[in-house]
Amino acid sequence: MPPPVQSMSAKLNWLRAAVLGANDGIVSTAALMAGVAGAGMGPAGILTAGVAALTAGALSMAVGEFVSVSSQRDSERAAIEREQQFLADNPDGQIDQLAHMYEERGLSPATAHRVAEELTEHDPLGAHLDIEYRLDPEDLNNPGAAAFASMMSFAMGAFIPLIATVIIPSQYAIWAIAGSTLLALLITGILSARVGESSRRKSSLRVVVGGMAALGATFLIGSLFNTPVH
Repeated sequence: MPPPVQSMSAKLNWLRAAVLGANDGIVSTAALMAGVAGAGMGPAGILTAGVAALTAGALSMAVGEFVSVSSQRDSERAAIEREQQFLADNPDGQIDQLAHMYEERGLSPATAHRVAEELTEHDPLGAHLDIEYRLDPEDLNNPGAAAFASMMSFAMGAFIPLIATVIIPSQYAIWAIAGSTLLALLITGILSARVGESSRRKSSLRVVVGGMAALGATFLIGSLFNTPVH
């Protein structure tokens, strides 16, 4: 039954986007804080960099997601209007087209034509949108919701290394950043593996190695510009 499968696919896509957004928040914020720490900045400077990274990153993610999903919804609406026009101009031809699509999926010509006629009697627009675009006109993507979800997932990820530097004594700031980032990346790696039904070990290893490499690189670059704080 296509509708439930489509719904499950949409839910998995949202979950995957949330995990990736959180991962971006963790890595980008922690890396910036590590770079600032490597440059010799004190606790206030590191915290300020983390808050700035969280704010800028979350807003950037929201704007990017809003623009992307808005474009997708515009395409979906254009497809709906196009199919509506086709149905108004040539309803019999659209039945034949629908029947041909079902033939390509394995139905016999007679059965395909009967299915096309019955679906057209019930909901001609929905029948075409489903088989041609996997699109439900009553359930279009919401740019505002997508933007908010992307912003929140990034912010929650970025909050992890940020709060670690607040809780743990300032002299251990870089270790707080590294430790909290490692733990958070392990969690997102496991979640990513569950969503994608892949190996937890491989997924976690990829995420951890990439994230910690980013931290090491930014800390090293920051250290090259280390200026003693008086």
